[in-house]
Amino acid sequence: MVNKFFGVLVLLALQQNVWAQSGPAAGYQELPDPRPVNKASWEAVKGNQLHVAFGSADIRYEKRNAPDPNSLTSSWSTKAWKGERVHTQFLLWTANPLTDVSIEAGALQGGKGAIIPASAVTTGFVRYVMTDELNKDGSGCGYRKPENFDSSLVADGIDIQRKMNIAANNTQPVWLSIQVPAGTTPGLYKGLVKIKNGNTISSLPYEIQVVNHTLPAPKDWKFHLDLWQSPDAVARMYGVKPWSEAHFKAMKPYMQMLAAAGQKCITTTIIYDPWNSQTEDVYGSMVKWTKKKDGSWAFDYTVFDKWVQFMMDLGIKKEINCYSMIPWNLKFYYYDETKGKDTLLIAKPGSPEYAAHWQPMLNDFVKHLKAKGWFDITTIAMDERPMADMQEALALIRKADKNFRLSLAGSYHAPLDKDIYDFCVASKEPFPDEVLKERVKKGWPTTFYTCCTEGFPNTFTFSPPAEATFMGWHAAYKGYTGYLRWAYNCWVKRPLQDSRFRAWAAGDTYFVYPGPRSSIRFERLVEGVQDYEKIRILREEYTRTHNTEGLAKLEKMLSPFDINALKTVPAADMLRGAKQQLSEL
Repeated sequence: MVNKFFGVLVLLALQQNVWAQSGPAAGYQELPDPRPVNKASWEAVKGNQLHVAFGSADIRYEKRNAPDPNSLTSSWSTKAWKGERVHTQFLLWTANPLTDVSIEAGALQGGKGAIIPASAVTTGFVRYVMTDELNKDGSGCGYRKPENFDSSLVADGIDIQRKMNIAANNTQPVWLSIQVPAGTTPGLYKGLVKIKNGNTISSLPYEIQVVNHTLPAPKDWKFHLDLWQSPDAVARMYGVKPWSEAHFKAMKPYMQMLAAAGQKCITTTIIYDPWNSQTEDVYGSMVKWTKKKDGSWAFDYTVFDKWVQFMMDLGIKKEINCYSMIPWNLKFYYYDETKGKDTLLIAKPGSPEYAAHWQPMLNDFVKHLKAKGWFDITTIAMDERPMADMQEALALIRKADKNFRLSLAGSYHAPLDKDIYDFCVASKEPFPDEVLKERVKKGWPTTFYTCCTEGFPNTFTFSPPAEATFMGWHAAYKGYTGYLRWAYNCWVKRPLQDSRFRAWAAGDTYFVYPGPRSSIRFERLVEGVQDYEKIRILREEYTRTHNTEGLAKLEKMLSPFDINALKTVPAADMLRGAKQQLSEL
């Protein structure tokens, strides 16, 4: 065991050296799988050739074992709305090593010369990352040591490298996505993916039935998606100075991916370290606080303004969330001109020191936001804070401007309901139906979130992929307007190889990988957002046309998507039947 562990450390050190030379977009080596191989699965593989077949987007296929051919198919078919992104995965497996395997996907051909162009089709080799498991109490919270948890390689990341070597006795999944153009003529479209290995070419046929419904562009989706961004993680991963031109260039493709998922919120930090250094990269402040020699305050919003404008230019512009007036450690950093150095105040909400520190900033911030034209879309944001502290902070916020908005991700607080514009509650917490309906009528974002607390549904690297899609369906079932997850890209030390973290279950801190590389979890989450939009569009149409039968079908279709039902029915099984019903409406 000691020698094996030492070997892994040497491998990681070598990879870090390559990483430093080539950057996050380069190829990399996966870690060895600590679990044993099922040799019998490979004894059943006949011949020396590469085997190919369609699998399921619901399964994380094992790299070390051959798949069961009886669960695979030689073709794939699906239905899609115009403007929808659909996907599946197919498998390559071989008993012999192969080099430079590549995938080619052309246009899909429809009737009377109609096509879905090849540019709408993307493929990516699915990569394997180290994961762990839930705690014995069924949650994913708490500080952890790897040796205390069962660890294994799991399929999750979707690579950007166009060729792969496949080792002997290995299974290699490939993710297939088709973005159906909004102007596509309804009808049946047939396509083909080709798998090339030298002069050998294998092929898999598939088809998409495009129906006469249109999904709007992501910027027009009503689903309130809020995945918190971490600019500091990108700076560390790319080795660039925070907020430099190189930093913004590195961040752009990640935030474009996020905008294409329908993201609505910009995560900003108005203090240093609002979450008590819980993540690998401490969040820096986007506002520079300076206490001048005469006791007055000056605030520099240069970084804040650049970041917000950068995100808005990419299409994320519904809401600016500013964290946080109530940090987890109640520490507030600023530059003191008299002392000539950065200094620290520790103050509890409700204390004179707290009010003296925050009131000048809030007053100035209101003026700045109004000058920029951003005041109406900005919230002072907090998460999982006690109600008494929230009320103290609210008093200062309202003193600065009675119309300043507030957002909260945490427990439901009835006394604060009318004061919180963007209210997000934990997935298993109750939210009064009548309050929820009233908030939705007012157009106030009212959403739910998952974190390390929930064993399921969740988006850990070991979570069943369908649970990410379940989020959109659960939001539609409950009447929520969206979903929040605290981390889009809070990367661990080696996110491409090892998703485990010193706290929380593996994968809790990020959806996407450096490169940028998407993931099965992220693609399936977007699938659920699309489904939510389809349900919303149909519901609005049926309501407008007084189609009571259609409305009844929608409600019946959504009825299984209670979180407690996951105790006995897997999310994939729920979705299989519901999505079939949705495709027929």
